[in-house]
Amino acid sequence: MVRANGAVSLRELARVVQTSEVTVRRDVRALEAEGLLDRRHGGAVLPGGFSREPGYPQKTHLAAAEKSAIADLAAGLVEEGDAIVVGAGTTTQELARRLARVPGLTVVTNSLLVAQALAHANRVEVVMTGGTLRGSNYALVGSGAEQSLAGLRVTKAFISGSGLTAERGLSTANMLSASVDRALVQSANEVIVLADHTKLGADSMFQTVATDAITRLVTDEHTAAEDPTARELDALADCGVQISVAALGLTAEAPAVHPQPSAAPPRRPVPPAGLAAPGTPLPGQRRPAPHGGLPIAARLAERIR
Repeated sequence: MVRANGAVSLRELARVVQTSEVTVRRDVRALEAEGLLDRRHGGAVLPGGFSREPGYPQKTHLAAAEKSAIADLAAGLVEEGDAIVVGAGTTTQELARRLARVPGLTVVTNSLLVAQALAHANRVEVVMTGGTLRGSNYALVGSGAEQSLAGLRVTKAFISGSGLTAERGLSTANMLSASVDRALVQSANEVIVLADHTKLGADSMFQTVATDAITRLVTDEHTAAEDPTARELDALADCGVQISVAALGLTAEAPAVHPQPSAAPPRRPVPPAGLAAPGTPLPGQRRPAPHGGLPIAARLAERIR
């Protein structure tokens, strides 16, 4: 999976091998020690240096549920009559699909995918930049795209990238894409970054937006308070970035404020005295391992190879 996609989230790995994220995290550490992959906050990437940019087909399947939740939350930040810019990316494409019902909206974009998502929205005006088509992500780049953005002024910019850190801000793996994204950001009063948890703490070659220029980050919910992703969010908040966290499976009407107190887990019923809970092994028995006892690390290594 990592070789095919360039990166993969712990949540996706846990789903594929049908185990918990805690177990996957432990096995990913073991695979990193063997040199098969590099750990990133919330996921894993191919070993060696900066994260590379996977192609569009791979991106569409990476953290799909998280991107959908982020897009739901980000759409609530757009108001009737706004003029906004939307950059290229699969997360911004998800956002565009939700903007079709916002009346009086003007969207400036260099993304063919964003424009396509809004092509039949009668109440939305779409303005495309010029430029040269970059086929790997269906975006217009180059001097033509940058010149068409000169003198533009909008209320908000929605932008994504390959990685986000508190130290360096938003970054991407392609120089031409980074240059156009910087031009998009310079036209906006507010800069809103859309980044799922697999991008937090990751770094790429070309800086797009410095941390002090980011107004808000919209991301998905992370796992535990001690997770490196949570620490990265705290560092971004300390730099003045507003953090909005989208809960998976819920469509948010308003941005959540980070951090959020977690609700107490429901209490499980206690079986009557003398009865074991369902699935509990009898004394002297061992709980059967999933998938016929094949170790999870072995299954992960087989998929990576």
